Amino acid sequence: MDPMTMTADRRRVHDRLAALPGVRSVRRPVVADRSERFDLFYVRAGEPSEHPLVIVPGGPGAASIALYRGLRKRAVADGRDVIMVEHRGVGLSRHDDDGADLPPEALTIGAVVDDLAAVLDDAGVASAVLYGTSYGTYLTAGLGVRRPDLVHAMVLDSPLLCADDIDAMRTAVRRALWDGDGETVDLAAKIRDLVEHGVLDAAGASRAAAMYGLGGPELLGRQLDLLCHGHDWVWGAVGFGARMFFERSTPFHNEPDLVGRIGYRELNYGAVPDGLPLDPAVAYRQAARGEVEFIAEPFDLVAAMPRFSWPTAVVSGGRDLTTPRAVAHRIVDLIPDAVLVDLPTAGHGILDTRERAALDVAAAVYAGAIDELPSRTTDLDATPSPLGVRLVTKAIAAAGAAESVVPSAVRRVVRHVTAPGSATS
Repeated sequence: MDPMTMTADRRRVHDRLAALPGVRSVRRPVVADRSERFDLFYVRAGEPSEHPLVIVPGGPGAASIALYRGLRKRAVADGRDVIMVEHRGVGLSRHDDDGADLPPEALTIGAVVDDLAAVLDDAGVASAVLYGTSYGTYLTAGLGVRRPDLVHAMVLDSPLLCADDIDAMRTAVRRALWDGDGETVDLAAKIRDLVEHGVLDAAGASRAAAMYGLGGPELLGRQLDLLCHGHDWVWGAVGFGARMFFERSTPFHNEPDLVGRIGYRELNYGAVPDGLPLDPAVAYRQAARGEVEFIAEPFDLVAAMPRFSWPTAVVSGGRDLTTPRAVAHRIVDLIPDAVLVDLPTAGHGILDTRERAALDVAAAVYAGAIDELPSRTTDLDATPSPLGVRLVTKAIAAAGAAESVVPSAVRRVVRHVTAPGSATS
């Protein structure tokens, strides 16, 4: 695809998705205070209600309309009225009226937050239950800052708080995977040995952190044993499969090429490395597709959150080394009467990795039972992952059991999770 203009093939897919039931668009400024406009798309599913559920995915880069069709179907089956917005610069909202990519100056958190508000205004929504996950939590909280009138209640899943989150991330990664803590003591010893012998670099450490969140110490331990015995091609094949699932740029599903800069410029994804082992900032910088320097945050959430006056649930995975529990605890302390929903064996992004738990949390919010959620964490933690996530986990586990099955297992998983609409099936 030409990086600057919409091709005929892309236009055909665009038009097909735009014609799906519940999909509509609202005219939005490309850049505030300028005359140019573009079509920002969103989708609404289910019977309209007084307080719809607005789900804001992670990223930057995740689309909404195609990628989360399965999630919306299951949420509607739960009785939810769901709205999802296609992030500007991604998917259906990628282009201006001439079919050109939106310019860099159009892609800011402030503009995205204003888009969310514009969609709710266009849909005639007075207030909504907002469910944000990962990067989406920052957008959700930003909407609470700019348009508190639109917030009925809020769920912050694997939340971000500020540019200093990198410090909590470094602490969590090193405590779990370098020093060793509880279930990770043996893992940490293996990782230190692999780093010392030059086998594991920053990208590999980041992969290990994600694998730990996905499948716990047993899954990561099997893969580290392979590395310790010199089977690095297996680790590479597993890494390829994981990248295809979590990082692959797929039109109308995951498109970080334009919007990825937001995370670096406004949220400090590529923080200045501190020179110590397992620095996640190094891996983020290596993965960047463009500029990595931090400019400034758009909101001071630390100052703003004490003024949040709506019911708030903060959901955190005990094995999340991307937005670790320390950040969730800090947010709970900042927001009056917020509750922590702690899932001890979950990793990052409950919406994507424990979808049923995410929908159950939303149901509790609607039932006015948000205060009961901390007592339900055992049951919520036991909910299974979506099929795509389970297949990835099984493929990785298969590598530890029999090296010969890795390539075909990974190929099967890749075919499943990169098929249209299947990542959340």
